[in-house]
Amino acid sequence: MFTILIPTWNNLPYLKKCVESLRKNSTFQHQIVLHINEGIDGSKAWADEENIQYTISAENIGICKALNLASQLATTPYICYFNDDMYALPGWDFHLVKEIEGIGHENFFLSATMIEPREGTDKNILQGYDFGDVANFKERELMQAYKNFKMHDWNGASWPPNVVPKALWDKVGGYSDEFSPGMYSDPDFTMKLWDQGVRHFKGLGESKVYHFMSKSTGKVVKNNGRKTFMQKWKITPGYFYRTMLKMGEPWQGELKAPSKGIAYFLSKLKASLN
Repeated sequence: MFTILIPTWNNLPYLKKCVESLRKNSTFQHQIVLHINEGIDGSKAWADEENIQYTISAENIGICKALNLASQLATTPYICYFNDDMYALPGWDFHLVKEIEGIGHENFFLSATMIEPREGTDKNILQGYDFGDVANFKERELMQAYKNFKMHDWNGASWPPNVVPKALWDKVGGYSDEFSPGMYSDPDFTMKLWDQGVRHFKGLGESKVYHFMSKSTGKVVKNNGRKTFMQKWKITPGYFYRTMLKMGEPWQGELKAPSKGIAYFLSKLKASLN
């Protein structure tokens, strides 16, 4: 059904748990493709043993380049981007496939809903549910509890796990290398879809994954993605998420371009100062 792209960087315990969950809890069979950055933790040998397809680089090339390389091995009509520190819960893919079948066109971007241990205010993430890290994972407790975590369908698909038609992925050129190693590459990819006329950005409350939040990004020198986004698109990423995508608000149908009011011009001004 999907080609699931998983970039990984010396994170083998989490990667193993991620792939295990996809194999155990998916409704459908999917193609799994890794991009192994460095692989000094044994990731390559493990992928060979498990007969998992992968691309590989001698150093960490970041999320954008990793996804683009791995996507070249895709053999299905849909690309699904998954983080290696995510645990797929039962039915995660069933609800996405059901949604795709009901849309009636191929101009969409969908996201699953994350369950995270951190406390926060993101309206599209179920936060404050801690089931441990991979070393002391409370898997049985999670499997018993996740169905009770209610989330409505929401606007603004962007973050992984996400699904997009491969034709759209190819049309926009995948993730943009200028955002390497990856900060703000998610809003940029979503903005590229918006620029191509996509308005069906939907997060599914019934499609859930647990996000361990292993903080791989803490090991990398971060790019100034916010500045790059503003220079490229001439608006702030906050304006794009809040006003255009209406991120996290209850789903009410395909989005429309907002009127160019004060918020728009303030966003343009902020972007021009960077």
